[in-house]
Amino acid sequence: MADYDFDLFTIGAGSGGVRASRIAAGHGAKVAVAEEYRVGGTCVIRGCVPKKMLVYGAHFAEDLEDATRFGWTVEGKSFDWVKLRDVVQGDVDRLEGLYGETLSNHDVTVFNERAEITGDHEITLASGKVVTAKYILVATGARPHRLDFPGAEHAITSNEAFHLDEVPKKIVIAGGGYIANEFAGIFNEFGSKVCLVNRGDQLLRGYDEALRDRLLQISLMKGIEFKFNTTFESIEKQDDGKLLVKLTGEDPQLVDQVMFATGRVPNIDGLGLETVGVETGENGAIQVDAYSKTNVDYIYAVGDVTDRVQLTPVAIREGHAFADTVFGDNPRTVDHSCIPSAVFSHPPIAAVGMTEGEARNKLGNIKVYQSDFRPMKNVLAGRNERSLFKMICDAATDRIVGIHMIAPEAAEMMQAAAIAVKAGLTKADFDATTAIHPTMAEELVLMK
Repeated sequence: MADYDFDLFTIGAGSGGVRASRIAAGHGAKVAVAEEYRVGGTCVIRGCVPKKMLVYGAHFAEDLEDATRFGWTVEGKSFDWVKLRDVVQGDVDRLEGLYGETLSNHDVTVFNERAEITGDHEITLASGKVVTAKYILVATGARPHRLDFPGAEHAITSNEAFHLDEVPKKIVIAGGGYIANEFAGIFNEFGSKVCLVNRGDQLLRGYDEALRDRLLQISLMKGIEFKFNTTFESIEKQDDGKLLVKLTGEDPQLVDQVMFATGRVPNIDGLGLETVGVETGENGAIQVDAYSKTNVDYIYAVGDVTDRVQLTPVAIREGHAFADTVFGDNPRTVDHSCIPSAVFSHPPIAAVGMTEGEARNKLGNIKVYQSDFRPMKNVLAGRNERSLFKMICDAATDRIVGIHMIAPEAAEMMQAAAIAVKAGLTKADFDATTAIHPTMAEELVLMK
């Protein structure tokens, strides 16, 4: 590899790119990374990490209200958005520094500028510097999808939501997926009047229908408004800064913010993929094989830019597997089946494996167990909010093929449950496990 400046050049220093670069360097490779924005990528800088911090902050709205039923007197409570925003951004800065230290400690060269593939094994940086690499890894992630209609430029996305000067008194959120529902819950708890607009007729496609229905019921009870089968006609900015939103079949409404949360698209613009003939799909996703290799022998891609599974832990696994395969003499792939996931809504949803509908279509004969209950904390708080657990089993083998739950701390419980599903355990294995009482998690081993 002495004929090249680097053994590996990674474009994008997000979770997948940083892991791949660190592991490759650990295997003895000479590695460089180019990042045009901030080291850490979407998850750390403007995605799941700061979003979860806002979710924590939002939970205090209900916790402070419930506290009085538990004997606490809370006087003079108030919420300071700017304080929370700045604390969150301060921690993002801390994490960015740690990611940078990780690369530095592994002797990875970092170029804080844009990079483009300009020839065979050749990368040109924004500064004009040209370098060569034996292998190139594209790990540029994805960006928020923006709708296209008159006045759409006045809307924000999740990127900008973390930097607002104030909480909007009224906000319209476009979308029905996890980002839309998470921010609907966050802004609602912070005191916004939230209206979620979805062009389809359902929320959270891909999640179990019973959980989706339960979240809708609870969200409506919390005061979130939903408009289904509805599209935007226009947004007109007023002299006072407010936005006049016109939706199909609806009266125009004045709001403070409109937020697009309509999915994410792979970041491939300006990478120079066409220069060397890297194949992409209809939505721009880089096409790769099981080893994350593109049709160009020395170019690989991991993470959201491939649009396989848009989850940070998946990108990390793909990056690690790539580095082990190419530089560690340990060829391996990532199993994209049975991946657990969560929606940090209010309350959160967590799931692993097949939904009831998917299991019926694939297996035919199944058994469904569930527990529909009111958590003890909600009972004492006087909060009429019920949780729902579902377990889907193959009737022929008793093997658990899916677990789905909507409940406080659902994601925390699901991580351990996902191990059991991945391992192919049965309902009998769960039944044979003694419950931890009193907990919500005990419902997993008590379902009938």
